[in-house]
Amino acid sequence: MSSPKRRLRSTSPRLAPPLALLVRTWNVFHGNAKPPERRAFLEEMVRLASADRPDLLCLQEVPVWALKRLGDWSGMRSFGAVAARPVLGSAELGRALTELHHGLFRSAFSGQANAILAGAALQPAEQGSIVLNPRSFRRSQARLLGLDLGARLAWAKERRVCHAVRVTTRNRVLVVANLHASSHPDPRVPDAELLRAAVFADAFAQPDDVVVLAGDFNVVRDRSKTLEQLASPDWGFSPPIPGLDQVLVRGAKTGTPERWPEERRRVGGRLLSDHAPVEVRIE
Repeated sequence: MSSPKRRLRSTSPRLAPPLALLVRTWNVFHGNAKPPERRAFLEEMVRLASADRPDLLCLQEVPVWALKRLGDWSGMRSFGAVAARPVLGSAELGRALTELHHGLFRSAFSGQANAILAGAALQPAEQGSIVLNPRSFRRSQARLLGLDLGARLAWAKERRVCHAVRVTTRNRVLVVANLHASSHPDPRVPDAELLRAAVFADAFAQPDDVVVLAGDFNVVRDRSKTLEQLASPDWGFSPPIPGLDQVLVRGAKTGTPERWPEERRRVGGRLLSDHAPVEVRIE
């Protein structure tokens, strides 16, 4: 179901001291403001989201060309996973074409990716990823959900992934999984992808690992069986908040998740992105 894990460094957790970590997620809307303009503000967004030194920062809708720049902009270690590849095969060519009008082209040429940024106190151990909507999964779920041809074609329109990184800090181990589920009119579609992502994150983690499941789930809690399941004792994740963007945690105490007010993501009078960052403190 998942791609092979890429081993970076082995770990062997033994103690369980307090973590005191800040985890943040943000769908950066390909760097666009709201409403979109001719130019984009991706660098400003990344610098803003990393300015107060969060320990983990999960990003979605990142243009592929930007993956190699995230570390310089944020001062954090960056790990990326490409969801939709640049249409013309070149990330830089896609960037040049998109520069003509970011609000118009968005990801038409540049593709899109997810990224997990980790602070200096976190040591990477391994990473892996899974496609959330491969053909075989779409076929089986379409039969199960009774999707018509139009709904099936809409689901196949864009590749989506869940990316996970395993890190250590203070002799604790965390798995952070970052996803961007499909935007589909039938909420059961992203809900099925969310469950697939949760199963992947659970399998990626060791029994004593703290697990963080974050990102743009594209389904709200009132229409999600999966979010209800994840917050149950069987799964043990922290409860979701209203909205599409979530940071769920299992294996550690958390504070109440917070969504940034508009004023906090407004720069030079512009409202950055059509999503607000969501963050939680792991205690």
